Amino acid sequence: MTNGDKGSRARSIAGFILMFLPALGLAGSSLVKFAHVPGVVHKMTLLGFGGEKLTLIAALEIVSAFLFVFSKTRSFGLLFLSAFLGGAISAHVQSGAFGDAGGPAVFLLLAWVGTWLRHPEMLWSFKEHGSGENFSAVKTEATWASREA
Repeated sequence: MTNGDKGSRARSIAGFILMFLPALGLAGSSLVKFAHVPGVVHKMTLLGFGGEKLTLIAALEIVSAFLFVFSKTRSFGLLFLSAFLGGAISAHVQSGAFGDAGGPAVFLLLAWVGTWLRHPEMLWSFKEHGSGENFSAVKTEATWASREA
């Protein structure tokens, strides 16, 4: 095994661990909500998610975790997870519970960093292509004409 292979393997393992942690956390959080643990029910009710809404939140939480864990649905899962956790952060901030927004923010950070470590190609759009022409907002007539030809 070469040094490049070891680095790639270490990166992949670290990515897996960082991706697994938020998925596990979301699954656990979902189960607690499904079980209607009194403290969780109280906090969620204060955020406006009591009763049937709590069950819906728990279902969305577990679905996002499962979509993210499986490699075939990971890209969609990351988007779903990002939207879900963004909503959780927003709900906490809106209610004034800024400290409670830290949990979803950390899960979101771990999910993105873990995915990047495991799948570095996910940031393909940030790579420079050629001379930087793709990033120029100003195009001349000659440039457009050459593309049409």
